[in-house]
Amino acid sequence: MKKILVLFLFFIGLSVKAQPVLQGGLDAFIRTNIIYPVYSLQNCIQGKINISFKVNLSGEVYTSKVSSGLGIDLDQEALRLIRLSSGKWQVPDNYDTTYVLIAPVNFILSDGDCATVNPQQRNKAIAAYKANEGLTEVITNFYRNKAIGNYNEAEEGRITALKKELGYDDSYLEKRIEEGKKRLKQKDKQGACEDFLFVKYMGSSLADELLEKYCK
Repeated sequence: MKKILVLFLFFIGLSVKAQPVLQGGLDAFIRTNIIYPVYSLQNCIQGKINISFKVNLSGEVYTSKVSSGLGIDLDQEALRLIRLSSGKWQVPDNYDTTYVLIAPVNFILSDGDCATVNPQQRNKAIAAYKANEGLTEVITNFYRNKAIGNYNEAEEGRITALKKELGYDDSYLEKRIEEGKKRLKQKDKQGACEDFLFVKYMGSSLADELLEKYCK
């Protein structure tokens, strides 16, 4: 089992006045809610993802986006964590809500196996992820269309082979379901349903009960 260490730093460059703070502290929030994405975990990918966002006077996060990242699943997890913090920020009465906040989220894996993975191997895995995004979309589009009866049955063999090539087997899908369950515990219903729908649109019924229960 890989050990996960996530360091979260917070920088604000637009004002020297009192700034928003997260209830309980940013570091504790990240450590409690982090779900290290499957692909990056399997391939020992680490790195810093910068998330830019704003908060309103109610402490809610808005206009959040990845300002710089690796173009892989770590980006989406960093973004999810910031969005998950919405409503938990303590904001000064005179705070200017037009200020853009930057949160650099550093993902670090501390594990013996990962210590043997060199930068070239990590870069290759990142490149493979990006190259496979288009192929993943081909698969999900096929099963979306199949769900509404609008698909070419002759194509299913090619889609099945593509899933195998990309490693989207039951073991991988079960890990995505476990990620979704963790998100449910964090009350991140949207993120959970995205995981469950991914499983569905990989042509699997493994998440059907969860979709029926939580994602209608």
